[in-house]
Amino acid sequence: MRRILLLANILTPIIRCTNAFSGPIHHVNVRKYTFPITMTPVRPIHNSKHCTSLHLIPTTQDSVTSFLTPYLASINTESLIESSSRIATALFQSSGNVAFLPSFILNSLLFFLLRSKLITMLTPEGIAHSLALGTMLWATLGWRGWTVCVLYLFLGQIVTKVGFQEKEELGIAEKRGGRRGPENVWGSALTGVLCAGAAANAVKSGVPFLGLSSEVWILGYVASLSTKLADTFASEIGKAYGKTTFLITTLKPVPRGTEGAISLEGTLASVIGGLLLPMYSYFVVGLVNGLDGIVVATFASFVATMIESLIGATMQEKTGMGWMTNEVVNFFNTLIGASLAIIIGVTALQI
Repeated sequence: MRRILLLANILTPIIRCTNAFSGPIHHVNVRKYTFPITMTPVRPIHNSKHCTSLHLIPTTQDSVTSFLTPYLASINTESLIESSSRIATALFQSSGNVAFLPSFILNSLLFFLLRSKLITMLTPEGIAHSLALGTMLWATLGWRGWTVCVLYLFLGQIVTKVGFQEKEELGIAEKRGGRRGPENVWGSALTGVLCAGAAANAVKSGVPFLGLSSEVWILGYVASLSTKLADTFASEIGKAYGKTTFLITTLKPVPRGTEGAISLEGTLASVIGGLLLPMYSYFVVGLVNGLDGIVVATFASFVATMIESLIGATMQEKTGMGWMTNEVVNFFNTLIGASLAIIIGVTALQI
């Protein structure tokens, strides 16, 4: 009740005007409620001859109680609970297709709460683009698809920091202290967003999109992110712990961090990295249907990671191939992983 008294005093409006007005008690109608007020003269301001201040009468606990009782009694608790339930159901429905504006507001709130962690993982521009990405994923796949991408981000950041000081000394560490920018966000997640949008379209329309069911598109979504995580695990663990690294095209020894280089340690890490998101998608959030989905997504991510090494060895940093940046390679990497998973899902799993 003390808090209510404090709030009442803070919110008490003060009105200064040019006409004198006095009187014991008057009433102001606000919407359908009548509020008692008192009008008292105050010191003139500038050239005003008269000024008046407006004060709400309730100043004691009893008066505040009687003042607020009609308003509080008018609140329909059941209606409030029902409205809250509808909002929660709309935001956290498992099938996705959440309205864009609520998705944006919820993501903004979550990003605000996690801001202290996000600034260590993303540049300011990266945070803004990640907010857009998160909004799109929540709107298309709901909270389940959103958490898969968030898990990818956190796991990728953790493995990037492994042996980071040594990698910095060798000049092979991620730039900006491992923080991701907009180019990293979309290079890694653009394929996933396209798959998520296709899945949402299939769910909303009730018919396959481009001849593929929503389950197939969701499998492609998970495979795209697991492919990028497998690549990150292979690269970061290989650079940190790879004892012997070979160029994938010639199998000749090359320094750690060379584009297209592979190592036993990095290869094993890529399998683990490619397995984590499919397992989470099946066992935790039920986004992937069946253990077969785990096998398909993991296999697709491993194959795509090997192909990415081939692309890096043959095209990246070559004369006339300046457009083949690391982010472009990442996009092709995730596109290959998602495509493989979709093809296997349709032909072998028949989903």
